[in-house]
Amino acid sequence: MKVRLSVYLLVMVMTLISCHFQTPKRRANLDTVQLITLDPGHFHAALIQKSMYDNVDSKVHIYAPDGEDVRLHLDRINAFNTRQENPTQWEEIVYTGSDFFEKMLAEKAGNVVVISGNNQKKTEYIFQAIESGFNVLADKPMAINTKDFEALKKAFKTAEEKKLLLYDIMTERFEITTILQKELSMLPEIFGTLEKGTPENPAITKESVHHFYKYVSGEVLTRPAWFFDVTKEGEGIVDVGTHLIDLIQWECFPERILDYTKDIHIDSARHWTTDLTLEQFKEVTKLAEYPNYLKKDVTDGNILKVYSNGEVNYRLCGVHAKVSVTWAYKAPESAGDTHYSIMRGTRANLIIRQGAEQNYKPALYIEQVGDNESYEYILFEQMKKIQAKYPGVALKKLSSNWEVVIPEQYREGHEAHFARVTENFLYYLNNHNLPDWEIPNMIAKYYTTTKALELAKENN
Repeated sequence: MKVRLSVYLLVMVMTLISCHFQTPKRRANLDTVQLITLDPGHFHAALIQKSMYDNVDSKVHIYAPDGEDVRLHLDRINAFNTRQENPTQWEEIVYTGSDFFEKMLAEKAGNVVVISGNNQKKTEYIFQAIESGFNVLADKPMAINTKDFEALKKAFKTAEEKKLLLYDIMTERFEITTILQKELSMLPEIFGTLEKGTPENPAITKESVHHFYKYVSGEVLTRPAWFFDVTKEGEGIVDVGTHLIDLIQWECFPERILDYTKDIHIDSARHWTTDLTLEQFKEVTKLAEYPNYLKKDVTDGNILKVYSNGEVNYRLCGVHAKVSVTWAYKAPESAGDTHYSIMRGTRANLIIRQGAEQNYKPALYIEQVGDNESYEYILFEQMKKIQAKYPGVALKKLSSNWEVVIPEQYREGHEAHFARVTENFLYYLNNHNLPDWEIPNMIAKYYTTTKALELAKENN
């Protein structure tokens, strides 16, 4: 009996020793996530807090330079806290000393740093936050030039070594028309296979039109002056272009690990300016004149020239793709930012349009390729697979194609998508199960944007 007891005790001791030495190899589950918001110059930082989350502390520490950026951010959080319907309960603890970044690193008041603001130092902030042991949820873009791209690669490597999560905010993956475009492209009976395309007629095209004057949470957005300086915000290719290139990777090669050194070839790129008058600048910034750092971009006619537009043609795993980003001052009445996308398959093209005909709401169409007389029957049969996932989705026959009819319940809107991204981030953080393709594909995405910008500048 004593021998059996001794063996049992020995096994228990060895088990405890084994557990003791194995534990540090993995991050422990975070019982409570404590958010830190770093220098929130972009309104996306506030949209992360438009909702409350399970296991996220309601106290949020903010470290930022004193000024209008942080005041606008606090105003937005206060609006969420005081709204009539489903108000939030955030408590903001603010530090605005000139040493705000060093203070954040030293105090370690949270375990997740949210970064959405001036992009000039964003990659440096990301790297140092990771070095100091923080997880990071960063707004796009995480890199706005090739130098930043190299630093970002090091940040990902350090995050892996320290068992930390570095993730960017890709809201467009939650737009229902894009989700259904992807789902349909994965049904060969409907879509066939993705064409290879040509530079003149790419297999996939994504175009985005944005506006400096826009509404956010029902109010006209006040933009910081630095938003119009591309050395701080980034040009269109590396800013909004990040979303479009992410979607191309996510839709065309779902869950495939991409190697940017082999799978991506930039064929051409160009960029051009959006011209703003001083009156337009005043209207969106509430400033009386251009700050000194923008004077370099102002012509003799007092016109501010912003390199916010760009286009890139490239090949991804041999498939020709095209991305285009343009910025106008103000959208037409009742309109907003718009998106156009086409995926060309051997049996059908999948097209998203968001123009006047669609009342500026994104709509998805299926356009048959060829004259297979049984295609319509096959289409309706295969759509049952989509309807099993998304009840209520239907088809409407038009003259030359079909519109995918999408119930309003699936149309959450851009602002709601920030909660979806954050929920995913929290799930990955607590379960240590970030898909193995996410990090290499984030690296591939930022290689594409920064390399395209480099080429556009060379060609200018």
